[in-house]
Amino acid sequence: MKALTVTARVMDRQEVKRLGTSESKPHLLQAIKKRKLSFYGHISRKEGSCCMEKEIIQGTTPGQRRRGRPKTNWHDNIMEWTRLKGHCLLKAAEDRRQWRKIVLEVVNPRIKDH
Repeated sequence: MKALTVTARVMDRQEVKRLGTSESKPHLLQAIKKRKLSFYGHISRKEGSCCMEKEIIQGTTPGQRRRGRPKTNWHDNIMEWTRLKGHCLLKAAEDRRQWRKIVLEVVNPRIKDH
């Protein structure tokens, strides 16, 4: 097995895999965001008051939370990624074309966040 120095630049994908560096992590996160946002839009467009999925995702189920720090939920993730708040988020999700644009902007940002 050949040893590589710290200063050596490795461009070959096989060498990157051998060193254990993963190039797929950003792609995995993008795929998760895309699926989560797409599902949120799908559920948000459902009509009727008896839609359990919509109630669960929006956090409108009755009851009290436990003591301590509140857990991050789906709605918090969606609001953080899209930078939209409550009513604006639901209104945007109702229009499929607008929601697709939002999903593409979140998944493929022009300027990468650090």
